[in-house]
Amino acid sequence: MKKTICFALVTLLLVSCNNSKKSKNTTETETDWVVLFDGTTTDAFRGYGIKEFPQGVWNIENGVLTANPDVPNRDLITRKRYKDFELEYEWAVDTAANSGVFFHMQEDLSMESNNGNSPNWLDNFELQVLDDQNFYDTLEVRSAGAVYDLIAPKNKKLKPIGQFNQAKLLHKDGYVAHWLNGNKVVEFEMNSPEMRALLSQSKFKENPDFHSDKEGHIMLQHHGQRVYYRNIRIKEL
Repeated sequence: MKKTICFALVTLLLVSCNNSKKSKNTTETETDWVVLFDGTTTDAFRGYGIKEFPQGVWNIENGVLTANPDVPNRDLITRKRYKDFELEYEWAVDTAANSGVFFHMQEDLSMESNNGNSPNWLDNFELQVLDDQNFYDTLEVRSAGAVYDLIAPKNKKLKPIGQFNQAKLLHKDGYVAHWLNGNKVVEFEMNSPEMRALLSQSKFKENPDFHSDKEGHIMLQHHGQRVYYRNIRIKEL
């Protein structure tokens, strides 16, 4: 009887320790995430080419980071630079709206206000944010979820205009994957022969230094239309 009780106590202790360890690990994993935008503060971002957040160009409306289409464009970049990371965010668009998420972005070109394009858009991979239904450019390789002008998304399930899509972007040692509403829609190796072949046939073919930097800012594009971002967080790998 005593042996049975002793064995039961030891088993209970081991289970308790394992649960405690699991709980601790879960907490540590959660603390790896850094919130970039929680609906209230924009401290993690600033405008491209300036030190401050471009208030009035981007606004917080009902807890959502919103691009204002009635002013000259200015993209948003993270104050911090990142190399390997996992980024989660949600986005929505108005009718015929266009935007994009870039990574490893450099601030080495002059800002071109109100031209409809990012200053460095020809230098970096762009994960497309778009109204597929009403935007004038209907090529799949430039549709929502695509790696712009390079890879069309697969298994895409897109929410209607005005509803938020959940997105995840992963970069690890040159491997890139992009999820949209729970489905992996794109994956590639940055320096693979396949990607070099795609670049040679794209509008980036005249840029031999395309995405040659290994770290940089994450950028949200202001393309002159109303787009929305929320629940942005990042984990460095």
